[in-house]
Amino acid sequence: MALTPTETRALLARLGHVPKRFLGQNFLVDGNIVRKSLELARISAGDTAVEVGPGLGTLTGALLEAGAEVWAIERDKALFAHLAADLAPRFPKTLHLAEGDAVETPLAGLSAERAPGCKVVANLPYAISSPWMDAVLSGSLPSRMVLMLQREAADRYTASPGTRNFGAISIFLQAAYDTAPGHRVSASCFYPRPDVGSTLLHIVRKADPHLFTPESKMFIRSCFQQRRKQMGAVIRARQPGREPEWRELLRSAGFSPSVRAEAIPVPVWIRLLSRSTGPA
Repeated sequence: MALTPTETRALLARLGHVPKRFLGQNFLVDGNIVRKSLELARISAGDTAVEVGPGLGTLTGALLEAGAEVWAIERDKALFAHLAADLAPRFPKTLHLAEGDAVETPLAGLSAERAPGCKVVANLPYAISSPWMDAVLSGSLPSRMVLMLQREAADRYTASPGTRNFGAISIFLQAAYDTAPGHRVSASCFYPRPDVGSTLLHIVRKADPHLFTPESKMFIRSCFQQRRKQMGAVIRARQPGREPEWRELLRSAGFSPSVRAEAIPVPVWIRLLSRSTGPA
């Protein structure tokens, strides 16, 4: 059960802990959102769950009480110590708690062999959402993820081609996962209240997910660094020796070299980078 704002303030005072803005420490204080997160993730006894930034352990406790085996990583030393003293003794067999940076260890130490069967359920620290997601999309993919995100990040993840929010991270994520507009979450569901809007996003791994190579990711990012430029001009500047090949690939996909990167749909990006030769 989620702690109320009053209970959260009292616990933080007892721990002598002041929420750190730079770590995105806005603690969930709404039990309905906790229940909704577990429901969307379809958590049941025996599931393997990953949590990023467990904080005071509200979501962690709910996952453990539902019978999930939880792998959680917390960067804050004081909060890690609290979880180690409070939750770990109560769930010695099912809680695997790590102290560290989630961008460096995106699945909290869960092995690559077990990662495809896991579910990520997290109130994701806003400061790390995109680098963390990029790290996840560079390894073994969880089966589904239910993430509390800054609304701006959620809008980028779910953006459609041709919109201002569509960018490299949209392409990387949507190549591997099915996304849908998320559920808006009020600032009153957190303590302290965040200054930005939040979205609870549910994404499910595709039957045939595609992961771009590091070289392909670098090329896609370069295309969006000057997003108003036509692809023909981008390729001419960055890959002059491959301009004829790319022009033909674009034409075969139904686009002229005058198209801009933001107008190219995800399946076409996959075709373009899969069929092109040489380093991207």
